[in-house]
Amino acid sequence: MKLVLHRLISFTAVGLLAFAGVGLAYAAEPVELPGIHNFFRATTNVFSGSQPEGEAGFAALEKLGVKTIISVDGAKPDVELAAKHGLRYVHLPFGYDGIPTNRVAELAKAAAVLPGPIYVHCHHGKHRGPAAVSVICLADASWTPAQAAEFMHEAGTGAEYPGLYRAARDFKPIPAGQLAKVSDQFPTVAKTSSLVETMVALDGLVERLKAVQKAGWQAPKDNPDVSPDHEAVLLSEQLHELARTDDVIVRPEEFRRKLHASERIAEQLHDALRLGTRDRAAAEVAFKQVNQSCVSCHERYRNE
Repeated sequence: MKLVLHRLISFTAVGLLAFAGVGLAYAAEPVELPGIHNFFRATTNVFSGSQPEGEAGFAALEKLGVKTIISVDGAKPDVELAAKHGLRYVHLPFGYDGIPTNRVAELAKAAAVLPGPIYVHCHHGKHRGPAAVSVICLADASWTPAQAAEFMHEAGTGAEYPGLYRAARDFKPIPAGQLAKVSDQFPTVAKTSSLVETMVALDGLVERLKAVQKAGWQAPKDNPDVSPDHEAVLLSEQLHELARTDDVIVRPEEFRRKLHASERIAEQLHDALRLGTRDRAAAEVAFKQVNQSCVSCHERYRNE
């Protein structure tokens, strides 16, 4: 069933147009809010969008009546600024490859027990945030998997993130007993992967892309589930997330510059490998540059 489309012009209008009944789905067009991008009203009690930017973003959420912010982004939340506006932060990050089963349960529990309305955000508000909102609305039985997938599509979740769509498509109701066992001591700032752990994950992505390259930029015969464009976008997003961590922010400017350069090259690799427009020659050039960038960075910084 298609979501009912409601164009909401301002955040004051959003507050006035609340319907009774949490299960009603809103919104296929983003609402303009100060300091917030890609804002969507999913239900009367659940909103989705980007990371709030500065005072304006948190003030807009406060004016909407939001009580709890759930970040599924890897970056450290601005807890102090949120608290200044009476907003509680909960940090439940996950990656672009899907939502782990335990995280689905935590998101469902958080939405069930924390004061609302609830605002769920990732970085840009287009991919992980809408996916998290989808499993929350599936868990409270207000949405069907088809509605959840439709909301993600309307919110801009890219088809190159099949793991996020899989979280909605394959969602299974969480038994009450299982949900009751999930801790309600939610982290304000979660412990995220260290630089070393992230580098290990990046090495794994590069190795899978080498297998894809060897197979002529197709899925390897011995691993047909590997999607070339998916692996490339994960590489790009992993580098992007890494650049925003505290581990990296405090490192030398040259290191950060190299990391951003690697991210841009990975984006070029993804562009070359997009389904329907696969450019093998461009992929060869970009992947060669990715490897050269890794070698250059390792030679200078691996042992620091």
